[in-house]
Amino acid sequence: MSRIGRKPITVPSGVEVKIDDKNLVTVKGPKGTLTEQISKDLKIELNEGELVVTRPTDNKKHRSLHGLSRTLIDNMIIGVTEGYSKKLEIVGVGYRAAKQGKKLVLSLGFSHPVEMEDPDGIEVEVPSQTEILIKGINKQLVGNYAAKVRAWREPEPYKGKGIRYSGEYVRRKEGKTGKK
Repeated sequence: MSRIGRKPITVPSGVEVKIDDKNLVTVKGPKGTLTEQISKDLKIELNEGELVVTRPTDNKKHRSLHGLSRTLIDNMIIGVTEGYSKKLEIVGVGYRAAKQGKKLVLSLGFSHPVEMEDPDGIEVEVPSQTEILIKGINKQLVGNYAAKVRAWREPEPYKGKGIRYSGEYVRRKEGKTGKK
């Protein structure tokens, strides 16, 4: 049986969880509300502040959905209580970020600045010219937007220039050497 799927989810105080008959899970907390459609095959029970996800059979489809569904619900609960954030660092001479209203403006060595509109449910902060902080309650949206920003200039291995996640290790390579 799935070890992750078996683990019960504790629902903290101040968080309201609703499960309808078609397994539409709605989680409401201090930071907002999230909804997720969970497979109708799985059974979700809420008793005494704990959520338990169970599967009907041991076939491959149910086994794979079991841990996934439990983790999705857990991520929703963490999102509405604490929220998620990703920090990006910009490395390179002349590379910088700025915030103009609801737009993130990046100068990344192109002939034009890159402008990205903030999606709904995502808050972007620029504490300094070389740092970007992306916050939100939905883990998937935060990670997806951070990946889109990073994709404009991924870190390159020779000089290490580009946009990287905070704490990301960039493997460096040695450049070409002259003929002897």
